[in-house]
Amino acid sequence: MITNSKNYKKMTILSDKSIAELAISKKMIEPFIDSQIKVNNSGQKIISYGNSSYGYDARVSNEFKIFTNIDSAIVDPKDFSENSFVNRQTDVCIIPPNSFALARTVEYFRIPKDVLVICVGKSTYARCGIIVNVTPLEPGWEGHVTLEFSNTTPLPAKIYAFEGACQFLFFKGDKPCEVAYDKRNGKYMGQTGVTLPKV
Repeated sequence: MITNSKNYKKMTILSDKSIAELAISKKMIEPFIDSQIKVNNSGQKIISYGNSSYGYDARVSNEFKIFTNIDSAIVDPKDFSENSFVNRQTDVCIIPPNSFALARTVEYFRIPKDVLVICVGKSTYARCGIIVNVTPLEPGWEGHVTLEFSNTTPLPAKIYAFEGACQFLFFKGDKPCEVAYDKRNGKYMGQTGVTLPKV
């Protein structure tokens, strides 16, 4: 049983300065953008990305796997069929009504062994009924993050490649964990591209 002790520190959320330090010293985020980018090179407004006050807004790449139920297949996490997706490389992905698409971050993450990362959606997408879902990035994990965009609306929905997609929040633990993801032979270690479910 763990009791309160002076030997235990509280878990803290990392600030923009701390995120930047780890991005540079530990290559925690590559490529790393040190400030919020809100317009593109043409001066057009975009969904923002980059380092923010207490988190990092990551971009979605232009690789998409759009779910389709052409064969009336059963969605089985233990036996997920590649045929359930249509692959698209595009700057604007259209997700059908009440469907979803898988994508990946532009950024490659390397998570330190005393950090846990939680992902939340961008409000721009959330206000349109588009939900971004990502499981926690565990200490010791690295790779491109696979993103799931759910279109909860009865209409087609657009996702914009190379713009902000979600925000990652970095929590520093009281000490490095005893067994990190890289020591557990994690099945998603070092993943690149859009990665499908594995068992």
